[in-house]
Amino acid sequence: MQIRKAVTFLFVLLTSMLTAALAFADEAAVEGGSNIGDQGLKYLAAAFTIGVAASCGAFGQAKTASTALEGIARNPNASGKLFTPMILGLALIESLVIYALIIAFSLV
Repeated sequence: MQIRKAVTFLFVLLTSMLTAALAFADEAAVEGGSNIGDQGLKYLAAAFTIGVAASCGAFGQAKTASTALEGIARNPNASGKLFTPMILGLALIESLVIYALIIAFSLV
């Protein structure tokens, strides 16, 4: 299981590095010329960034909810103490996905 996590981490790291390279590909464009391919690469990079951020955010939210529910299942009296930090964690995870959306729009 640890190998799978390491491979997943490396895949996300490499794809995020490639996404950044695609986003800044327009800087090497020839001045005065209109290259539609570079603009398309920007849109592709923005879409890929949102896809990775949304999938990782969904994974984080699922793990947060799963862990909180396991804690409540083990000790039902602790549900009040676990609910507020769980909601706070879910809100922070969602805010990171929204930040990624804003960054993707600013790339384009």
